[in-house]
Amino acid sequence: MSTCATASRDLDEPLAGTAATARTWLLVEQPGPWGAKALTSSHLDPAVGRALEEAVEVTGVRIALIRRPGRHADCHTPARHRVYVAHTFPGNAWLRSHVVDDPRQLLDLDFAALGAGDHGGFGTPHTGDPLALVCTNGKRDRCCALLGRPLAGELIASGEAGVWEVTHLGGHRFSPTLLVLPHGYAYGRTTAPAVKEILQGVREGRVVTEGCRGSSAWERPGQAAELAVRRAAREDTAGALSVVRTTGDAPRWDVTVAHTDGRRWRVTVAQGASLPARPESCGAALASPARMDVMAVRETA
Repeated sequence: MSTCATASRDLDEPLAGTAATARTWLLVEQPGPWGAKALTSSHLDPAVGRALEEAVEVTGVRIALIRRPGRHADCHTPARHRVYVAHTFPGNAWLRSHVVDDPRQLLDLDFAALGAGDHGGFGTPHTGDPLALVCTNGKRDRCCALLGRPLAGELIASGEAGVWEVTHLGGHRFSPTLLVLPHGYAYGRTTAPAVKEILQGVREGRVVTEGCRGSSAWERPGQAAELAVRRAAREDTAGALSVVRTTGDAPRWDVTVAHTDGRRWRVTVAQGASLPARPESCGAALASPARMDVMAVRETA
């Protein structure tokens, strides 16, 4: 039986404009098995997981569980949990880490402030390797396990220190999927050599656009528009571009993208349907998922 990732790849479904939307990511270490809804179906106390889900609603914060690649014995519960918080907005992107004894301590955070880019002194600045988060949760979709876990293992074996498995990044059919922090760009159909190039780009302050789904800082029309401007202007500097205005409603938007040097572009983005129909997840009914098509890129200033 064909997997959802195979079908999407064979049909050459576009990647741009498909990233999850989150200006701030909260990542909590939780080894062991994960269920489809990992925050309430893992070794994390489900009451705590449910409370965290409710706390981040409408704050711009997205929460996920992470674990180091490798075997995940049912009995392994850490005495302490590594926590990362990352804000992805250009000009104020940051990544901070902390260790907590009990994840319920995170309920004391000001999630509205985190979503707005104010860390409030939580943790300390992360100064090591950029984080490479590979979705591996086979309980959500088997492609994430079949394709994501080998990728995470290969990256660790090659010496990449910032690799973690993550519960959910959206877009199973683009497996293996990847999120890179602190800048928040998501990638699909990745390979180990491609990820190493992406991470080297992060270290050098560059954004690799090949295989990129978009920046989680923007809504999906903005993701597609920003990537289109990067390609048209041959601009790979991280933080150089921002989506400053989006007008219109589905299925058509005009997106204004601004450069830190003062240039601006107006990008027309149209929402289409991916045809022919394909499963959005393994085992799901055939569907025509939305796609973001860039119709025009015009420099205005």
